[in-house]
Amino acid sequence: MQNHHDKTALLVMDVQNGIVSRFAENGKALLPFQKAVEAARRHNIPVIFVRVAFSEGYPEISPRNKSFSQVSQFGGMTVSDTATQIHESVQPQPGEPVVTKFRVSAFAGSNLEVILRSRQIDTLILSGIATSGVVLSTLREAADKDFALTVLSDACLDADPEVHRVLIEKVFPRQADVLTVDAWIESLG
Repeated sequence: MQNHHDKTALLVMDVQNGIVSRFAENGKALLPFQKAVEAARRHNIPVIFVRVAFSEGYPEISPRNKSFSQVSQFGGMTVSDTATQIHESVQPQPGEPVVTKFRVSAFAGSNLEVILRSRQIDTLILSGIATSGVVLSTLREAADKDFALTVLSDACLDADPEVHRVLIEKVFPRQADVLTVDAWIESLG
């Protein structure tokens, strides 16, 4: 018998060592992410991890790309580097995909859409760092691809609290349901 969570997946985006270290000084900020991952697993909702990482030599990085062109100078962001591994607080379990993207959106250059299609997923629960980065870009692209969307408001972090607030309160609700992790867990029944 199918349940209505069948076609839903939780995306945990850019919760990787090099990004967590910049945005979550204390472990408390990661608790909502952990709670969401545990709840998804309990309810048999697939968890898909997304990270940003590049091949050796950074062939994917354009010198015109304002946010990524510095990465190739500083290094430390290839697929095998510590900075690109998923943070231990939300360690993927065997069989949970880790999708590698090359730009801000989770769809950019990744196999995310192929995975979602093959599992016939039509509903995405979004969490990630940063709210104004991967969450915003992925939400916009996913909405344009006709996915039903929920954003977990406290499982999104941003360096700028005001930008975070405007997105969560004014921008995201136009295209997604915005819920706290606790409210989402409650809705799972």
